[in-house]
Amino acid sequence: MTKLRHFLVLALPLMFTGIVLAQDAPRKKLVRILIIGDATVCNHPPGSIQHGWGEMIGIGFEDNVRIRNIAGLAVSTKSILTDDVFRKAFDEKFDFVLIQLGHYDSLGPTYPASTEPFGSYKANLREIVDACKTAGTQPILITPMHRRRFYRDRLSEELKPYAYAMRAVGREKKVPVVDLYSSSGDLMERIGEIGSADLFSKEGDADTFSEKGARIMAALVLEGLRKVSPKLAAVIPAETESNGKAAPDSGKAAPEKTERPTAPSR
Repeated sequence: MTKLRHFLVLALPLMFTGIVLAQDAPRKKLVRILIIGDATVCNHPPGSIQHGWGEMIGIGFEDNVRIRNIAGLAVSTKSILTDDVFRKAFDEKFDFVLIQLGHYDSLGPTYPASTEPFGSYKANLREIVDACKTAGTQPILITPMHRRRFYRDRLSEELKPYAYAMRAVGREKKVPVVDLYSSSGDLMERIGEIGSADLFSKEGDADTFSEKGARIMAALVLEGLRKVSPKLAAVIPAETESNGKAAPDSGKAAPEKTERPTAPSR
């Protein structure tokens, strides 16, 4: 009995201290992120061999982050401005909007949704950024990643003017820019044409990713976000990989933090 009494004298204060600490621990503020983009970003149908980095990026954030991915197939800066999905998205409150567009803008004059990089593309980006700001949301621009098109061990540069134009709009509008064009290019040229093949969904697909490729692009985006946004850096764990390996951790499932509607064909 003496031993029990002695144990209770020592243990009870610690037990109650633990209860008080648990009650006093502040809840993490919920951070809501909207993603806007094209087929390189969107949620592809379950079972598809194609994946966008927007499917995977949720697993790289802390548990208090919620993501809505409204990226869709064949979306450009031109087509999204007439899209009800984009306009109605701001009926909800978001803290950040991640914007990656350019692949379908760059398909040339025969494609109806295409734009000129230093003309309508820049003008459309300004309008998208302004819509985000009007909604009270912080936009973050993400330059379009490289296509996997190699010529004598170097990647093609048809998206370079669009990346340059997006960076210019970021400076003009004073919004952060993640340079995925440069980071994806550095990665693919480092591992080469053969080494980068399994990052894409199938032979001949230069735009949309395999699951591995989408995870790696998501990791590059996370690395960029950590650099340009202190607020987002606070909800990205330091151990997130972004070195070209299959990261974020492929053992985790993205849908917990990412809504997964089938990508609309706009």
